[in-house]
Amino acid sequence: MDAKYDFGTENGRPIVYVRPVKVDDLPEEVRAQLGGIETLYAVHTTEGERLALVRDRKMAFFLARQHDMEPVAVH
Repeated sequence: MDAKYDFGTENGRPIVYVRPVKVDDLPEEVRAQLGGIETLYAVHTTEGERLALVRDRKMAFFLARQHDMEPVAVH
């Protein structure tokens, strides 16, 4: 299947993706501020733009909903 699909919005709200990010993959200046944390959660637009980094998955979903976005988990 090679058809493009515009996911657009769900319930009138833009979809954002929540995914885990290993702290080791982040820039040094970010890692220096995190202490012993090994994983953060990123909120991304459907185009891949990172909107936020937060400490836990629950907070990422809460943050997205508070900004009228529809969060979806990415594995």
